[in-house]
Amino acid sequence: QVQLVESGGGLVQTGGSLRLSCAASGDIFTIGPMNWYRQAPGKQRDLVSTITSGGTPNYADSVKGRFTISRDNAKNTLYLQMNSLKPEDTAVYYCNAVDKVDFKDYWGKGTLVTVSS
Repeated sequence: QVQLVESGGGLVQTGGSLRLSCAASGDIFTIGPMNWYRQAPGKQRDLVSTITSGGTPNYADSVKGRFTISRDNAKNTLYLQMNSLKPEDTAVYYCNAVDKVDFKDYWGKGTLVTVSS
């Protein structure tokens, strides 16, 4: 089992920045790709960014150029640096990890990001 705990959410003005963190614990040695998802009120949960165990990132078009995903495997922590935030970035952000052996999904409980206009 893997436990994921997000932190770093909060209220920020348009154009501001936040850095989300996701601390992983438990059976972390088989964690492969890690991802950030977000879910706005009344909408589906969408993939924001993904990073492989080797550090290769990918981004949704809506955040490309503004968000940066990274992972520190020594600290078992995933990050999402969010710059130039917009009101449409308001959502609960979830950390996700995929086991590279059995492909099981693990989820954190989420952290709320609110961007005021």
